[in-house]
Amino acid sequence: MSVLGIIAALHQEIASLLQAMGPNVKVYRIGQRDYHEGTLMGRSCVVVLSRIGKVAAAATTVTLIREFKVSAILFTGVAGSINKQVKVGDVVVATQLLQYDINASPLFPRFEVPLLGLSHFDTDTILSAQLQQCAQDYISQDLAIDVNAASREAFRLRQPQCHTGIIISGDCFVSDATHSMQLQQDLPAALCVEMEGASVAQVCYEYEIPFAIARIISDQADGSAHIDFNAFLEQVARFYSAGILKRFLNNTAPLGLSSL
Repeated sequence: MSVLGIIAALHQEIASLLQAMGPNVKVYRIGQRDYHEGTLMGRSCVVVLSRIGKVAAAATTVTLIREFKVSAILFTGVAGSINKQVKVGDVVVATQLLQYDINASPLFPRFEVPLLGLSHFDTDTILSAQLQQCAQDYISQDLAIDVNAASREAFRLRQPQCHTGIIISGDCFVSDATHSMQLQQDLPAALCVEMEGASVAQVCYEYEIPFAIARIISDQADGSAHIDFNAFLEQVARFYSAGILKRFLNNTAPLGLSSL
């Protein structure tokens, strides 16, 4: 039986999923994290809060793979845009992930993970296509139901879009224009920046586990517009994460998760 691992860095991003798992869920405390094993929409899942940062996410991913024998991993959460076309309320589904803060030069090229010979880690094509479709369907069909008009107006969620492309990760919360502009210059193809995804990607690559990652854009990552981050999590992002993942779980068979 295939088991799906679901990771988020913040509690709000998985709270609705944990509630939906019901009273029969089994909770395993490993490495100061609670792994919730049960079913969602009839699918076997393990849902876990990784906490923030690359080390935390990597440790969580290894445990999912080695202790729970997951067949695939999904990561969902928020990110900051570093592309003018990617707006607050948009979703980015990763095609590749890269650690922007790894630099072992001159021994190895900048951004390359030493001894792996890679800087960019590819997501699973099938899972990512499914996640993209679920995100698009959520935005067009469910968003206006879940997020009230006042919240949509407050965060200027006029016509959210779903993008696919490169997501970059680093152990720093990017929130000033100088840092954001430097990342755009160094990695012009990147769409958004966060603090966990590329470490999950590297672990999945090394263990040969298919994975996909979706990020909801919470800010422009340059300090240009004031966003109440906690309010965005409570009023917007938690609905996106739960809605997209619930759609994914309801539509896994057509795109082959059951065959992984």
